[in-house]
Amino acid sequence: METIRTRFAPSPTGYLHIGGARTALFNWLFARHNKGVFVLRIEDTDAERSTPEAIQAIIDGMTWLGLDWDEGPFYQTQRYELYQQYAQKLLESGKAYKCYCTQQELEQKRARAQVEGKPFGYDRTCRDRADQPENLPFTVRFKAPLDGVTTVHDLVQGDVVFPNAELDDLIILRSDGSPTYNFCVVVDDVSMNITHVIRGNDHLSNTPKQIQMYEAMDFPVPKFAHIPLILGQDKAKLSKRHAATSVLSYRDNGYLPEALVNFLARLGWSHGDQEIFTLQEMVEAFTLEGVGKSAGVFNADKLLWISQHYLKAAPLDRLAGLLLPFLAEKYAPLHSPLTPGEPLTADSPWLHRVIQLQQERSRTLVEVADAVHYYFVEQVQYNEKAARKTFKPAAADLLSAFLPILEELETFDVAHLEEHARIFAEENGIQLGDIAQPIRVALTGGAGSPGLFDVMALLGKPLVIARIQHAIAWIRAQG
Repeated sequence: METIRTRFAPSPTGYLHIGGARTALFNWLFARHNKGVFVLRIEDTDAERSTPEAIQAIIDGMTWLGLDWDEGPFYQTQRYELYQQYAQKLLESGKAYKCYCTQQELEQKRARAQVEGKPFGYDRTCRDRADQPENLPFTVRFKAPLDGVTTVHDLVQGDVVFPNAELDDLIILRSDGSPTYNFCVVVDDVSMNITHVIRGNDHLSNTPKQIQMYEAMDFPVPKFAHIPLILGQDKAKLSKRHAATSVLSYRDNGYLPEALVNFLARLGWSHGDQEIFTLQEMVEAFTLEGVGKSAGVFNADKLLWISQHYLKAAPLDRLAGLLLPFLAEKYAPLHSPLTPGEPLTADSPWLHRVIQLQQERSRTLVEVADAVHYYFVEQVQYNEKAARKTFKPAAADLLSAFLPILEELETFDVAHLEEHARIFAEENGIQLGDIAQPIRVALTGGAGSPGLFDVMALLGKPLVIARIQHAIAWIRAQG
């Protein structure tokens, strides 16, 4: 049995986008499922658009998603000598030729075809040219078959047939000696022993041209699998108007990487009705037979649902470490109100409890960071609707009456706080909510929060008393 070898080969002309990440994931899963090898190759031959920043963004995105590679990253710009050697072999065997047509001549041919309403293809002026002019710049073109068909035996799309008459004599080396995309891909995949090329369906039109080059150089043709594109919910090509398209933007927006991986895996691949997969379950279940022909539809609400699942299941110490940068960005200096002089760390039991109370109520780390603001600000801002509904004059009287009880309380924990609030409500002939809700708005600024007495214990006695005093003054100032 041959060793399965797949590759992810992005062009570093921008960030790692969602479509590219899913392609990388499918290649990674297929390699891991078959105990094979996953190769990372950077296709950086577009010198004008490829940047070191984009290369780093791709590597950072892959690393964040947990898609580790076994070989690479390889860079096409470091392999020019190899491409030129193979191009020379094609020239010597008569399967490529030098083309002396100038850019101006090609533009004229293109303009003529446009006027005649015909698709432009090179007219092969130099294909059988006998002379070899000296000191004239030239490109090297592949000599494509003129008749017959090229069939792509695709593991997802089935057999796709291309008439050779519709295919062009591609340039494989530019006039400056630099290689072109389709040629580099063939040489790379052969020299890296790639057995399966799994890529987006938008590359299908390139595949017959590449198959012809494999065959011309007597190379084994790898197996191809062209996976469906990702569309927005309006069935248009996924763009920024549908959702963020950069993988790292999901990291920066507080999604856990395993949530995005699970979501991407289900865009175009299915395994029964299962929606939630551990990474190991994905590796065990993934086959190309499970990849459909139709496009996957990006559903942002479903991603949030998956994200909430993983947030609820994540260990508190891991969440604390991931959450701290979001807290530090929003609230500085960052510390617990119980220990105001100490920096907050990921192993803080207090922070773990804060997160635990919010886990069930949040879908992303950003939502957690926003929701727990009342632990880190000096004074909360009251939600207008909550204040209007709750902060009546009678509420100020109840808060004033309850304040001495809190001030005298020696043990400021959940059990004692709840016990004294219930006793206060019973003695004053009111419901517990009649005193609890004004306290909640006073402490958090809003009408909803985790358990009130948990929040009070985490805020600590001095801050709770100060905020209730502020609320009393605020209510009475409203007249």
